[in-house]
Amino acid sequence: MARGGSQNWSSGESEGRPEEQAPEDTRDKMVKETQYYDILGVKPSASAEEIKKAYRKLALKFHPDKNPDEGEKFKLISQAYEVLSDPKKRDIYDQGGEQAIKEGGSGSPNFSSPMDIFDMFFGGGGRMARERRGKNVVHQLSVTLEDLYNGVTKKLALQKNVICEKCEGVGGKKGSAEKCPLCKGRGMQIHIQQIGPGLVQQIQTVCIECKGQGERINPRDRCEGCSGAKVVREKKLIEVHVEKGMKDGQKILFHGEGDQEPELEPGDVIIVLDQKDHGVFQRQGHDLIMKMKIQLSEALCGFKKTINTLDDRTLVITSKSGEVIKHGDLKCVRNEGMPIYKAPLERGTLIIQFLVLFPEKQWLPADKLPQLEALLPPRQKVRVTDDMDQVELKEFSPSEQSWRQHREAYEEDDDGPRAGVQCQTA
Repeated sequence: MARGGSQNWSSGESEGRPEEQAPEDTRDKMVKETQYYDILGVKPSASAEEIKKAYRKLALKFHPDKNPDEGEKFKLISQAYEVLSDPKKRDIYDQGGEQAIKEGGSGSPNFSSPMDIFDMFFGGGGRMARERRGKNVVHQLSVTLEDLYNGVTKKLALQKNVICEKCEGVGGKKGSAEKCPLCKGRGMQIHIQQIGPGLVQQIQTVCIECKGQGERINPRDRCEGCSGAKVVREKKLIEVHVEKGMKDGQKILFHGEGDQEPELEPGDVIIVLDQKDHGVFQRQGHDLIMKMKIQLSEALCGFKKTINTLDDRTLVITSKSGEVIKHGDLKCVRNEGMPIYKAPLERGTLIIQFLVLFPEKQWLPADKLPQLEALLPPRQKVRVTDDMDQVELKEFSPSEQSWRQHREAYEEDDDGPRAGVQCQTA
């Protein structure tokens, strides 16, 4: 069925009834439902230009940048325009209403799945979403481990493109835009490059004349506000709420806050958390890991130590007398790790690795060593015989080993291998 019911108009004229406005009136009656038209504030008989103009005004008015509480309204406006701006989809809607759009229309080639059109507006991955949405913008936000433990709100200043209000995204005077003669309105140019005998490579680049717009505007007709670019650069301040328990690399999404382009739904701003290294704690999932140095006397006889937490509390940990702490031992404190994301009253575990510090040389006079030995576990006795070679322990420096390996490598380079397998010759 043709939009507007042209057969009925013809029969009306043949009967001699004076119906000059029949096409518009008939069209208003023949559409199955008018919801999308009502959203844009136009009649079902509205021209494509009228629909486009109505959409631009509403999009500017209800965009989340200006009306953060009107996000749902903006989605409905964008959804209505997506359907009514496409002649084929408009036909489907006029004949079958919103249900026909959901089902993709009878034999419609524009929908790869019934949900494509809805994916586009609600962040899905359908084919049409990729075609009708602007690019996402990704920013890194540096945070400390304290920020992730306690939660924090940070302000981030972004530069973004917004549709020029002066020309409503047209770029100049009404009707001044013309198809770019260089790319024929495609916005892209194809270059053929020979890479070898009989081999050519096809390279696609953005058109240098229209900068990918597919159209150009005469300089004298360009908008003074945007110089024909259709968008202007503005500073946008957004508040990033880092919640307790969030992780390094976690993404925070700001829907529709990306660069604006005419007739496209803006992309998203994606904030990626970048955690700085901490001087005391390391994070592992929900747990916190730290190293604690203790003296040999503390490892053998017990101790009390304090730990400053990431939320400025002080924990007192105690090792009981007689409880030996070995070098490298791991102990833990339950419910003192990281808050769990979306359940901040629950925490992981604080894990402590103990590093036992031994005394320096000659720390105890020789005459008191027997007293210490009497208190410690007995040493292992070794039976020494005359046929054994007794050697003396010396201090070793790792740099000495490095130098020796370097010298051996140098000798092999100069003189060839000193020993080893020789090549067999025929």
